[in-house]
Amino acid sequence: MSDTHLPTSTADTPTLPPTSALISAELHRYDQHLRDVQGLTSGTRKNYLRVAGRLLRQHLGGDRLDIAKLQPSDIREFLASELSVRRTPSHARTVAGGLRSYLRYRSTRGDSIGSLTAVIASPAHWTLAQLPRALKREEVSRLLDECTAVRRWPKRGYAIVRCALDLGLRAGEIAHLIISDIDWRAGTVTLRGTKSLRQDVLPLPVETGEALADYLQNERPRSASSAVCVRHLTPRDLPMSSSAVQKVITRALRRSGLPYSGAHVLRHTFASNLLEQGSSLKEIADLLRHRSLRTTQIYAKLDTPHLAEVALPWPGSQS
Repeated sequence: MSDTHLPTSTADTPTLPPTSALISAELHRYDQHLRDVQGLTSGTRKNYLRVAGRLLRQHLGGDRLDIAKLQPSDIREFLASELSVRRTPSHARTVAGGLRSYLRYRSTRGDSIGSLTAVIASPAHWTLAQLPRALKREEVSRLLDECTAVRRWPKRGYAIVRCALDLGLRAGEIAHLIISDIDWRAGTVTLRGTKSLRQDVLPLPVETGEALADYLQNERPRSASSAVCVRHLTPRDLPMSSSAVQKVITRALRRSGLPYSGAHVLRHTFASNLLEQGSSLKEIADLLRHRSLRTTQIYAKLDTPHLAEVALPWPGSQS
């Protein structure tokens, strides 16, 4: 079916490659659906919009968007072209998920998409197949020491790493922290606009609060921004982006000589430490702000002492 109405712009619409006005309007409507109906974050929406945009430009780049013209062979051809560029399971899952999402959206617009989704196959992905990576205690000490030893803005880097290690915050959540989110008297920090699109209040550990206060009082430049972490170079009135926070952590890991490349390892370390201290999976799920307990179940594989208690003896053994 055809859609010709041009929507108004939305401030948080992810940036997309240049395309025709017709396709841009379609992607804008799709983005509004992902945001307002499905409640997806900007990062997830951006991935889905890229897949949908490439599909539309490749097969429906004319003067009218008619999804009924799409054939199963078009979907197969699109998948083949996408996977020829990057043959990894994660990329295949992203493309397949993006296609299904867009086609499901088109079904809400009245299009028949059953024959199209039937040809989308996802690569095998075994649930809970991989153990989450976590830092050992000596690695944590090495990382924190490296943060304080760096020449440029050590207090900011130290505070950022402590937020990820002690609170399990994602890079985007650290970037979105504002000064008023911290209740110094109550010892809490409020997270707003998180990945789960809810407001959460977390206890603020003493070490984390001290690191944040040290940065705010002694290193943070004067800024009109209310963000905790701001740019130290011109323009200084802008908060740090989530990618900038990610880079701070990644560079600290690299300087420490640790074989990890992303900020998520600190979040995994936070969860693993909670498990070692006897926290339940439900408690860990709440502190990690997981929507589903299934997301947290991967950490059960790290609880070796408890797993040993329930392990059955091997047939024929004396134990």
